Amino acid sequence: MVALLLLGILLLLGLWGLLQACTPTPSPAPRWPPGPRPLPLIGNLHLLRVSQQDRSLMEKRCRFLVAPRPCVWVGRKGLQEAPWAPGFSGHARCRARGPPSSVRLSERYGPVFTVHLGRQKTVVLAGYEAVREALVGTGPELADRPPIAIFQLIQGGGGIFFSSGARWRAARQFTVRTLHGLGVGRGPVADKVLQELRCLMGHLDCYGGQPFPLALLGWAPSNITFTLLFGRRFEYQDPVFVSLLSLIDEVMVLLGTPSLQLFNIYPWLGALLQLHRPVLRKIEEVRAILRTQLEARRPPTPGGGPVKSYMDALIQQGQGNDPQGLFAEANMVACALDMVMAGTETTSATLQWAALLMGKHPSVQGRLQEELDRVLGPRRYPRLEDQRSLPYTNAVLHEVQRFITLLPHVPRCMAADTQLGGYLLPKGTPVIPLLSSVLLDKTQWETPRQFNPGHFLDAEGRFVKRAAFLPFSAGRRVCVGESLARSELFLLFAGLLHRYRLLPPPGLSPAALDTTPAPAFTMRPPAQALCAVPRPTGSDQGDPGRV
Repeated sequence: MVALLLLGILLLLGLWGLLQACTPTPSPAPRWPPGPRPLPLIGNLHLLRVSQQDRSLMEKRCRFLVAPRPCVWVGRKGLQEAPWAPGFSGHARCRARGPPSSVRLSERYGPVFTVHLGRQKTVVLAGYEAVREALVGTGPELADRPPIAIFQLIQGGGGIFFSSGARWRAARQFTVRTLHGLGVGRGPVADKVLQELRCLMGHLDCYGGQPFPLALLGWAPSNITFTLLFGRRFEYQDPVFVSLLSLIDEVMVLLGTPSLQLFNIYPWLGALLQLHRPVLRKIEEVRAILRTQLEARRPPTPGGGPVKSYMDALIQQGQGNDPQGLFAEANMVACALDMVMAGTETTSATLQWAALLMGKHPSVQGRLQEELDRVLGPRRYPRLEDQRSLPYTNAVLHEVQRFITLLPHVPRCMAADTQLGGYLLPKGTPVIPLLSSVLLDKTQWETPRQFNPGHFLDAEGRFVKRAAFLPFSAGRRVCVGESLARSELFLLFAGLLHRYRLLPPPGLSPAALDTTPAPAFTMRPPAQALCAVPRPTGSDQGDPGRV
């Protein structure tokens, strides 16, 4: 009897040990960074300006009262309209009596803190040290994108910029390889850029020094992107070219509206109110054009052939061995859509900002043109190899990109349970690396809120690289088109400033030029006009032999 009892105990102990061995070890409990206390339903949305969330996370905030109607807050410019009131609850807190309790979130909670966007816990990284450590130091653990509602509807998890995992790795590797094969960052693409520069100058000359719309400067970089994508350039009056630019502009504006931000935070409410329908209609029009261009490039018989465009490479990739369907037709169109949207908006907006800031800062423009005249002479176009000989021009262009913070942040997502900034974050946690907080970090820049090309010059006037210059992000998801953007911007900017003096319209002083960003998905410049007055020593657009 005792023997049977002992045998039973041994069997139970053995079974318990087997169960323990087979049961996976539970993940340690997450340890979240500190952050402001969330309110029911809206979380911390009452602290954010929906159009400039990055500034809201960095700048001084105040308290708001519960109020279903707009209220005011006291900020750097005195009495102002309060931020967007989320939903039906209005602002949750407002200053009632006495001075506002104003603090910077990152100063109060540290460079790594938690905010609640609705009911979604989101970790924010602020400042150079925290952002760079996360983007460069974590590797694949921070290489995913969170499922943002509007982009899930647009791309379905495909494409390059808002995909994750194996699909993203395949699309990115393919795109990097294809752009390199097409000559990005080297002579073949540089020649296309200079050809487009001549066409742009021809249109500017038609204005005879009179005001032209700033958006016209976006035509050249957009056409360069289309040339690489479709294998042909468009005349500026071509209906396809005009339609694409108009649609891209409308999409970018719609993506930056409060209604789309509301949809991303409360998809169920957005779907009920049909907030996403306008942008989806415009996206479908862009897709229709892309499908037409894709079919036009498709050869009559499957097989090889020269790759002269991104579309050609997509078609060949789709005809190859693709058991996972990573390059099925839908994902091919998704990749092309990402390239069209990102490749046109970012470089075009940056070039427009550069021109606007030259009109705003005539002394900077004058010094830059003296350097261009000295190095290029009276008639020559710039070349990529001239960058080392043009330190001030290079510094100005870098300072433009730092100062405008064109894309303040693009969210990441934890691909696995990971330690970040001393906190254990679970898989799936959205993370916002504030690139604007790096580009405006007072520990890295002498005058972060001022336009100052000296940030990129040493005491002898030589160009210096700055580790905190991260407009293209960093790490595994650094901008796939960085090399192309750098080449385009340098050649177009230097060429335009060598030929033209950029001035405000008659009756407007440089100081009066408006540099308030227009509401859109990116921090694009406001719509206005400049004058491009030909300089007697500028590049001669009629002399192609001197390119």
